[in-house]
Amino acid sequence: MFTGIVTDIGEIVSFKPVAQGQLHRLRIACGYDQTTIADGASIANNGVCLTVVASGVADGKTWFDVDAAAETLALTTAKHWKLGTRLNLERALKIGDELGGHIVAGHADGIATIVSREDLPDMARFELSTTRELARFIATKGSITLDGVSLTVNTVKDVTFSVLIIPHTLDVTTIGGWKAGTEVNIEVDLMARYAARLTEMTV
Repeated sequence: MFTGIVTDIGEIVSFKPVAQGQLHRLRIACGYDQTTIADGASIANNGVCLTVVASGVADGKTWFDVDAAAETLALTTAKHWKLGTRLNLERALKIGDELGGHIVAGHADGIATIVSREDLPDMARFELSTTRELARFIATKGSITLDGVSLTVNTVKDVTFSVLIIPHTLDVTTIGGWKAGTEVNIEVDLMARYAARLTEMTV
């Protein structure tokens, strides 16, 4: 489990197919202490939970390897990742950690597309669109995870919604590089999904 609070930005330094092309192994350089990264650990990469299969240090920089399966590549923005792609990283939540965002599973539900970006004096406003299936779980003032970042929904209209991003978040995540047409991973709020399921069962 995660909280949607990004703790580092990683960069893909290697991307190659393995296992007859059924998997792609990514090597991601980051600022984490390598001694704290165990094989089998979970790290969210742009909101996608991936398992560490190896780690080390090269040229004074920590790296870790993860495998992305065909389904991950098909259903998330991982299909667009390449050498040099920057990723929002978050380590798995530990008991006792501060829950600064909201409960995030690290299982992206799909993709949202940036419709527009408006740079304001003290923040940036993004309007996004997603599928009708996912839009039904998005509510004004509710929580949403975009590329691994816990955010509050500002407005909702049909299949589009907006978020307001403060300068700190623009600086410490990859959101500062978003523009119209950018695709991002979306994970809807778990509570919204459970509430919808309960409603379906009682109808």
